[in-house]
Amino acid sequence: MSGVLTVSVPSEEILARLLGTRDELLSSVEERLGLRLVVRSTDILIPDDDPVLADNLVDVLGQFSEMIRRGVRPSGVEIRCALDLLASGEKPDLLPLIESTICVSNRGKPIRPYTQGQKEYIDAINGNDVVFAIGPAGTGKTYLAVAAAVAALKASSINRIVLVRPVVEAGERLGYLPGDLMEKIEPYIRPLYDAFYDLLPPDRFNRYVEKGVIEIAPLAYMRGRTLNNSFIILDEAQNTTKEQMKMFLTRLGLGSKAVLTGDVTQVDLPGGKESGLRAIGGILRGIEGIAFCGLSNRDVVRHDIVQKIVKAYEAYEANSYGSQALVS
Repeated sequence: MSGVLTVSVPSEEILARLLGTRDELLSSVEERLGLRLVVRSTDILIPDDDPVLADNLVDVLGQFSEMIRRGVRPSGVEIRCALDLLASGEKPDLLPLIESTICVSNRGKPIRPYTQGQKEYIDAINGNDVVFAIGPAGTGKTYLAVAAAVAALKASSINRIVLVRPVVEAGERLGYLPGDLMEKIEPYIRPLYDAFYDLLPPDRFNRYVEKGVIEIAPLAYMRGRTLNNSFIILDEAQNTTKEQMKMFLTRLGLGSKAVLTGDVTQVDLPGGKESGLRAIGGILRGIEGIAFCGLSNRDVVRHDIVQKIVKAYEAYEANSYGSQALVS
């Protein structure tokens, strides 16, 4: 049939898993690429009005089929990310992602990178002592760091995990808040808790905290310490000053690894202070054992409905900035 490229799927079972319960794949391709696919038997027919796009889609569908054949069903997030790359003129390399499992969640789900940027981030963590992950919210900076820390703890390559966060909203002065230290800083560490609860049973996580295997501390409490055989995560690193950044980095002891995550577009430091994360690239870049990972919007992993909400808000603000949308 002229004007059509064909993807031959190995079996009806693989085809069914590829298409999804309600043919979500076909809907996603039409929505994101403007291509209407036709399924005949175990073949997927792709119109080749745009030969480059059609050829790249053939390659991607073949990779998805191979993932399923290997027992890994592509998630909705992976499908969306791959199609978005195709729409931007790129062809994703998906198969290496399924070989990069970090650890397994409480529900037995393999935790692995969904995008090439995330894979490069994990490779950097595995190959360096200090890693800076800089990018927007939703790119998995914190979650993947926690997953890598849990994997290192399970492998006994470190003895403890130390979670650190600047408490900018409280000015690093926590005394007036009710409760003990843990209760004072818990609201600021909650994003890290959420990741741990997905990766460790809650009772085990709580036991680790009680025994000090997992330690939670505000940045201000790190001064004067040396952390050996530890996996240290500094979250929201854009809210450190240059002095705090130097202080934190010099806490690293023997056998330890540090991952610092942040978004330099979301600095909340008071008084116009310069972010230590913004300045650090010009100070440390090029030093062996230190890696900088820049994640971008293409690495954002979100529920599809969230993406639709964001797009709706962008259109709303661009068209009316709210003045025409109020209903009495």
